[in-house]
Amino acid sequence: MKRWLAFAPLLILVALAALFAGYALKRDPRVQPHALVGKPMPALSLPDLTTGRPAPIRAPGEGPILVNFFASWCAPCEVEHPQLMALKAQGVKVVGIAYKDAPANTQAFLTRLGDPFAQRLVDRDGRAGLEFGVTGVPETYLVGSDGMILAKHTGPLTPDAAEDLLKKAK
Repeated sequence: MKRWLAFAPLLILVALAALFAGYALKRDPRVQPHALVGKPMPALSLPDLTTGRPAPIRAPGEGPILVNFFASWCAPCEVEHPQLMALKAQGVKVVGIAYKDAPANTQAFLTRLGDPFAQRLVDRDGRAGLEFGVTGVPETYLVGSDGMILAKHTGPLTPDAAEDLLKKAK
């Protein structure tokens, strides 16, 4: 009986390896959850970056908007920033939500790179990100004029990705 106990750690290791091989190796890491696409946008109010007063993410009856989760500590957010500035120049309304970021750091980030956002909100504790299903920043959601989430883009926006998102607004 004592001999079997000596092999117990080895058996546990083999069982864990089988579990890893059966699940993790067959899982596609490029698959991003889009659970909220086709569903209403969460009705949340977040503090405004400048005033600190709660503001809704989207006003009722407002036309299609992009909701962009970003952070000053996020290198890919800096990469996508020129594309957000280009969208602003095209007249696209982008709501920026600073995800798990200090307001002073967010303000410095926007001062340094430019402010592409029509509205700047703060999600200091990540609650709004959780409601939206954010898996990491940057993430951008297209919200239709009816308040439904029409599409989600994970990662830095490229010109092609931005064009694809905007096509889905029509």
